[in-house]
Amino acid sequence: MEIHNQIFYTTVCSCLLSLSGLILQNHLIPAVDFMFHHPDCFSDVLILSSVATASQFFISYTIRTFGALTFATIMTTRQLVSILLSCIWFAHPLSWMQWVGAAIVFGAIYAKSFLRSKPQKTAVASLPHGSSPNPANSS
Repeated sequence: MEIHNQIFYTTVCSCLLSLSGLILQNHLIPAVDFMFHHPDCFSDVLILSSVATASQFFISYTIRTFGALTFATIMTTRQLVSILLSCIWFAHPLSWMQWVGAAIVFGAIYAKSFLRSKPQKTAVASLPHGSSPNPANSS
């Protein structure tokens, strides 16, 4: 299935679930009423929806091109920067246990990413010329 179809069907299902939730909780009319009374909210919803859709394309492209581990590293870096900026901006200090936890999580992901990115030496390169690594293939 094409990525465009996946994103479309995921979005349609999300819209149907959100609509169902609004209807079941009797919040649909107040939500529509709010949008009519605050027309500037519509542009915010439109911008948020557009950015969310564009981010889905970037996520899919990154995973398809570079792999899930690279994507996890990118998202972890984003979260680390977000946490650090939040601590600085709002002056919320981290306890030493929080620093240890962050170091373990981020260190493990970065270590896995960097170890995987190193070129692996294969045993095939050390075999004599003309020999096969699989004895069943040699005749």
